[in-house]
Amino acid sequence: MTVVVFTLLILLAAYCAGLLGSLTGLGGGVVVIPFLTLGFGIDFHYAVGAALVSTIATSSGSGSAYVKEGITNVRLGMFLEVATTVGAVTGAFVAVWLNSSVIAVIFGFVLILTVIMQQRRKLDHEGVVGSDAARRLKLFGAWPQRDGTLKHYELRNVGGGLGVMYVAGILSGVLGIGSGVLKVIAMDGIMKVPFKVSTTTSNFMMGVTACASAVVYVQRGIILPSVAFPTLIGVLLGALTGARLLQSMNVKRLRQIFFFAILLVALNMLYNGFTGRF
Repeated sequence: MTVVVFTLLILLAAYCAGLLGSLTGLGGGVVVIPFLTLGFGIDFHYAVGAALVSTIATSSGSGSAYVKEGITNVRLGMFLEVATTVGAVTGAFVAVWLNSSVIAVIFGFVLILTVIMQQRRKLDHEGVVGSDAARRLKLFGAWPQRDGTLKHYELRNVGGGLGVMYVAGILSGVLGIGSGVLKVIAMDGIMKVPFKVSTTTSNFMMGVTACASAVVYVQRGIILPSVAFPTLIGVLLGALTGARLLQSMNVKRLRQIFFFAILLVALNMLYNGFTGRF
């Protein structure tokens, strides 16, 4: 296989990953790593490095749009980024010494957790009484409604949210994904932030988290331009296409089908990891 053909195939695979990740809400990084490792036989460490670079690009693009719309809680995101950034650097250093099979097993379990969380009921946590810590840190916010009014919300359990965010950062550094599922668990499940705010704020945070991990990967020489560059371009273009299609199509059935597809990929990852085939 020539370099040109290899690059075009990765570009196409990354575009499909970005498109599917955008339509299903899983994110391109979750989809592109199985493409690179299972489809092209690329070492898990290099696949993680490429996924980190693509996460930075997609988060920067979509995150800025959500900030402009006024949905993202920027102050909350910047506060929680302290924990995710420290965790991401920790995870990146740990990942360098982990065996590819171990990373595959961890990735498989995270994939299963991710798709299960995608199917759960979304809550807006009406009437939540915020904690004193959140009030002193001025983490309360409001998000715009369709009628032009603002819906105010409060949050609580700041310490628990920070703890889960640190774990999310570690997984981001190890697996090269945004770990959005854990970030949503921290904000939506523990801190009781409205789901729409938690998902957009999580997206806003992903780029910073991935950037912290990517620095370590660059220093260690684990990010290959020949893999990372076409992956970045493909995932970004696919995510932009998915964002446009999302406005005009019903993706409920697609998400249900993709739920089982990701479960199969997760089981494949676990099998290959436990048998040492990576």
